[in-house]
Amino acid sequence: MDVRLTAEQRQLRDAAARLASDLGPGSVLDLDDADRIARLEKAVEATGWRALRSDGASGVEVALVVEEFGRGLVDVPLLGPVLADDLARGISSATVAVAGEARDARGMRQALELVGDRVLATEVGPLTSGVDLTRRNAELHGTQEQIGTLTDEVAVRWRALALVATSADLLGTARGAHTLAVDYARIREQYGRTIGSYQAVAHLLAEGLALIEGSISVLRHAAWAVDELPPAEALHAARIAKLYCARAARTVCETAVQVHGGIGNTWECLAHVHLRRALASAELFPVRLEEIDRGLS
Repeated sequence: MDVRLTAEQRQLRDAAARLASDLGPGSVLDLDDADRIARLEKAVEATGWRALRSDGASGVEVALVVEEFGRGLVDVPLLGPVLADDLARGISSATVAVAGEARDARGMRQALELVGDRVLATEVGPLTSGVDLTRRNAELHGTQEQIGTLTDEVAVRWRALALVATSADLLGTARGAHTLAVDYARIREQYGRTIGSYQAVAHLLAEGLALIEGSISVLRHAAWAVDELPPAEALHAARIAKLYCARAARTVCETAVQVHGGIGNTWECLAHVHLRRALASAELFPVRLEEIDRGLS
């Protein structure tokens, strides 16, 4: 495995980062800015990134875009449509359904679900509220219709991609929360000194950075494995990445709340939005330690 990104992959990552930084929410109040969301939706639609797999993108390239959208708390659909695109290539305005609910469903018309080897489609109903303030789920409306069948190998690779994509979102969300905490520690003063100069705070932030670097390492391997390793090995790598990234992201996001002190527990502080997104992504295609202990069996 060569962990280096190609020039094209770096350009893709940088483009996703710019879009997320320019149009993602910069505050909790921005989450209700309809004009910003409309501009963001238009920009994401223009990129074609919701059809990355149809366009031949690798698991690594999907992970790079999803990670940057997680970092910037991008609040229009991407993860769900990308996974739906991999289930049924070329389908438009579709997201994924999990446990009887359409996920990442704002503006989507259909929700696709993989049941065994069958790809089932259902109309998307009314949006619902949830823990994650940046992505909306929706009820399913009408009856399911089978629109395709996957081979066992393709189905396993899709499940690996689903775990990799949610792991990438967790990594990005953790990176965003850590940056928020570091920036705050640089300017917040107590007893005449910035709080980042105190060991207690500096060590918390350093530990968070170590968790992020570990997440990058395990995720890169799993994203590469989606297309390059046998399906069972790819799924095993993806399960490891999901478990590691979920635990790391929760710790990093909770640390960000703690570093902000009293205001970290207020609605106006963006840290809780990162934590909410991390918790939601951790519970989307969750992985238990026992599944990893079973190895490739």
